[in-house]
Amino acid sequence: MNSAIRIIQSYTNRSIHKIWTNQIKIVQVLKRMAEELLIRNYSPRTEKIYLYCIGEYFKFDSDAATRCSSEKIREFLLFKSKNGAGPVMYNLYLNAIKFFYKTALVRRKEIKIPYAKRPKSMPKTLGREDILQILSVITNYKHKLLIALTYGAGLRLSEVIGLKKINLDFSNNSIEIKNSKGGKSRITIMPEKIKEKLRQYTRHLAWADYVFESSRGGKMSPRTAQKIFKNALKKAQIETSATFHSLRHSFATHLMENGTNIRFIQELLGHSSIKTTQIYTHVGWKALWNVKSPL
Repeated sequence: MNSAIRIIQSYTNRSIHKIWTNQIKIVQVLKRMAEELLIRNYSPRTEKIYLYCIGEYFKFDSDAATRCSSEKIREFLLFKSKNGAGPVMYNLYLNAIKFFYKTALVRRKEIKIPYAKRPKSMPKTLGREDILQILSVITNYKHKLLIALTYGAGLRLSEVIGLKKINLDFSNNSIEIKNSKGGKSRITIMPEKIKEKLRQYTRHLAWADYVFESSRGGKMSPRTAQKIFKNALKKAQIETSATFHSLRHSFATHLMENGTNIRFIQELLGHSSIKTTQIYTHVGWKALWNVKSPL
């Protein structure tokens, strides 16, 4: 709710409205939208993005809080597209506007505007040798475990920094991921190679809840984790556009190359649809080397 409060406060100090009553309406509907996001268990990050997007729309159309105009929405999306908003950002604006008119207004509206088609791109992955090289150059014990566990369990950035000691099940070699993307929970595998290192490491964290605590207490920030990976990539002299999320992509790709059933990979990654997981059948092209020509 903090992001909602900041945005609401900004509207009380900004003269983007035509009349005072319109300003009051904006504050009311923003508050209601924030409450709906909270009730529906949207993540704080999604809440912040949606409120930012709808705030941008209110700047464009000061009457948006009192009436719904498909034509104005189209004009706004066109304006944003011409000013550099790509398909992803375009769809975020549209999602936020659709959510607002569906939940925040008393007279709810359906917005029938199509989403932008996103260009298909293959996820960026790292080779097995690259992963080993990255781990070999990291001297900080905690940082090395962070990268190894992210890759070895196929975790998202938010999942690994939000991981708590109580989520680790050493007896069953498993890790429970709670309230991940979309508010879902799942079980993934604990890498056998780092199991004992992880057990010994967490034994010395009697005061901590999170596995990877920040130096100031609480969970590590996303920026810190990203910086650890970026520095290791540079130190390992691996020239690539890979990101922290590439560790998760690499986990899935390497499992696919090992012949792991795609349904198992889907469960480990927490994908709702098998179609999302199927992209790794295209990425795992190295397996094609073992195919013999019929000639």
